[in-house]
Amino acid sequence: MRRDAELNRERLVAAAREVFAERGLDVALDAVAKRAGVSIGTLYNRFPTRNDLVRAAFADSVDTVARLGEHALGLEDPWDGFVYFVEQVSQLQAADRGYNELAARGVPTSEELARGYDLMSRIVARAREGGVLRADFTLEDMAFVTWSITRTIEATAKTGTAVWRRHLALILDGLRASAAHPLPVPPLSREELADIYRGC
Repeated sequence: MRRDAELNRERLVAAAREVFAERGLDVALDAVAKRAGVSIGTLYNRFPTRNDLVRAAFADSVDTVARLGEHALGLEDPWDGFVYFVEQVSQLQAADRGYNELAARGVPTSEELARGYDLMSRIVARAREGGVLRADFTLEDMAFVTWSITRTIEATAKTGTAVWRRHLALILDGLRASAAHPLPVPPLSREELADIYRGC
């Protein structure tokens, strides 16, 4: 890639991060091109689809989540690891409207999905096997946590408070093994959850 083309790509990725964080993933891409100081044609030359741009803009966030997952697995107490991971990912969502929307819609590529799926699977399994997370909680149930916090962040964004932390604390208390009661319906399968994300 020529240096000028590389610079344009870097400007577009930086602009996309900013604009998505401010206005969400569905913003007109003209706004990204304008922020980057390039034409919309240059944007589409570098990123033929919106998803291509989203993937590039949030590559660092996906890497951050992976590092958080590794750190969570390194904590001695499996409940602390589970809580740490959920809280830190929720904090990322609260700080960035674009990432909050991305979390609700699912990771944008199968490779990234597989990486995150593996880490979350290990975090959930470790907490469940340690007897601290309710035994009937599945990895697919993590989607309910994400969707709940996503909506709370959206609904309370203008309050200027981190009230989502209260919501998350209530959820986490309900996920403790000691609080478990039989659930009325079976969990979503991995395939069902994938279908839901594809429809987002």
